[in-house]
Amino acid sequence: MAAPATPQPACATALLLLLTALATATALACHHLRPRDATFPWDSLQLLQAMAPSPPQPCHHQQAPVFPDTLLHTNHPQQAAAIALRILQHLFTTLSSPSTPHHWDAQARHDLLNNLQHYKHDLEQCLPANGTLFQGRGPRNLLLNISRYFRHIQDFLHTHNHSACAWDHVRLEARTCFQHLHNLTRTMSN
Repeated sequence: MAAPATPQPACATALLLLLTALATATALACHHLRPRDATFPWDSLQLLQAMAPSPPQPCHHQQAPVFPDTLLHTNHPQQAAAIALRILQHLFTTLSSPSTPHHWDAQARHDLLNNLQHYKHDLEQCLPANGTLFQGRGPRNLLLNISRYFRHIQDFLHTHNHSACAWDHVRLEARTCFQHLHNLTRTMSN
């Protein structure tokens, strides 16, 4: 006997229930972030300021990479979470570099990296593991733009021999990232 051409109502109902359960589980998985969402970026900014004061000598600011503001135009909570996660991953990698300036406070740096790691871990728990969020062109391009931006930061550091002034640019860019993370976390909680 040939299989029916249309799905059985029971199968369609079961599929709809499964998809609804997955969406609810994802929303509940991120629910615990809401209290931290309000304080994470500002706590991180304070730690960044404690970790990386302005350099001892004045810097003549060269043309540093500029954060691509187009990354912030999203109204989708999971897309905002994915963008925030990618930014956090790159910030963690950059700020955990062994070539950071010696005048940066080691304990504040440790606290900031710990804060980044915890929030990064929390965000990873919220996002779908199978990457279904990024099957379209838009979000994937956003993540590529983030990677390109941080690659430019790494190139900038390398070009300027990881000098204190180059790291000061990175500090300013990290500050901008935390300010943008504040907006992304607000979108995530919508």
